Amino acid sequence: MLRAKPLWIANGVITGVLALLFTVFYVGANIDPVDHTEKLPVGLVNADEGAAVDGKQVNLGAQITESIEKSTESGGKIDWKVMDEKGVKEEFGEGKLYGALVIPADFTSSTTSLTGTATTGAPARPTLTVLTNQSAGSVGSSLARAATTQAAENASLQLGKQLTAQNGAEQAKLPAAARILLADPAAVTVKDGHPLDSHSGLGLTAFYYALVLVVCGMLSANVISGQVDHALGYTHNDMGPLRLHRPLIRATRVQTLAISSTLMVGLSLLMGTLVMVGAVGIMGMDAAHLPLLWLFSVCAIAVSGIGALTLLAVFGTPGMLVVTLVFIGMAVPTAGATTPLEALPGFYRFLAEFEPLRQITGGIRSILYYDAQGDAGLTRGWAMMAVGLAAAALFGFGVLGWYDRKGLHRVPAETKPEETAVAV
Repeated sequence: MLRAKPLWIANGVITGVLALLFTVFYVGANIDPVDHTEKLPVGLVNADEGAAVDGKQVNLGAQITESIEKSTESGGKIDWKVMDEKGVKEEFGEGKLYGALVIPADFTSSTTSLTGTATTGAPARPTLTVLTNQSAGSVGSSLARAATTQAAENASLQLGKQLTAQNGAEQAKLPAAARILLADPAAVTVKDGHPLDSHSGLGLTAFYYALVLVVCGMLSANVISGQVDHALGYTHNDMGPLRLHRPLIRATRVQTLAISSTLMVGLSLLMGTLVMVGAVGIMGMDAAHLPLLWLFSVCAIAVSGIGALTLLAVFGTPGMLVVTLVFIGMAVPTAGATTPLEALPGFYRFLAEFEPLRQITGGIRSILYYDAQGDAGLTRGWAMMAVGLAAAALFGFGVLGWYDRKGLHRVPAETKPEETAVAV
């Protein structure tokens, strides 16, 4: 057998293609997120109330906001969304922003007071606040933090040049510390704009929880498919040294998929319960809305499992490779949990529109981090699961029904009528 070239060629092609595809999907998606970033949503808040300077009303916050909006430094990588503090809080709470830059209400008054600082006492430095949002994804939050920090620092330097030019001869009268401060007047502080509980995995528990649900559905589909075939007598079942056979029960392909799918729905109740017990009860994961989390978990496992069963039934033995690529290979890089969709190449953004893990992660993230708000991903999660279930049913039963009508019946590997157990 080992001298048979077809054996080497067939297995070499399959395993080689699988290795290449997984490399492309995993490494290719994350090899340069900064370069691929496009229109990452970041808030820009000007709460500055302005101040009267030499009889004129001045608002330095408005100047900074306008400068950042018109700046081409980011090259289209950042989508600056001008809004108020309430809007930022709402969009942080829905996972729609990866970060924000906030100009405080006293920014102008604090900045202009630097020029009149007395020789005694340290000058008070105005601040620009960078808000991060780890719940929206660690990489996205880091990209937003870097962009907002750079924008704030550039704005401070630009403002320093303006203040230095305006003061002219008066600058020499200022204390040395004040003169240095005028060149770079604003301090940049970083805060968490949407704090998470300590047992939230720095914003990653939603992704890993969703991944567990998808893997449970995928792997249980493989188990159920094999056990149903064994129960119908179409395949044998090896249990260590024992090979078990059952009498043949002829069933159409459509009937077989219906039996498997019913089993999947029933067992999803068990698996969804145990996943939640393990994550929340045993491991102590922070979670709210437990009844909703349980229901979403059960449905996610059932839909993922039925989708995998459909692919196994339609494609046969190669179906497991298709299932692995669809539910793991293409799904993990496009879930938007670690690397944001805005930082992925275009092909991966296209996959993310329908890949199941992305939809399930969005729903779980909404339940765990965003008070189960529909706009935070829960509505999309439910809708896409319904679409996925309908697509699996139409594709699976449609194709298998065609197989049955064409007389493409299954041929059992073993045809012994009685159940036996033979020691190997």
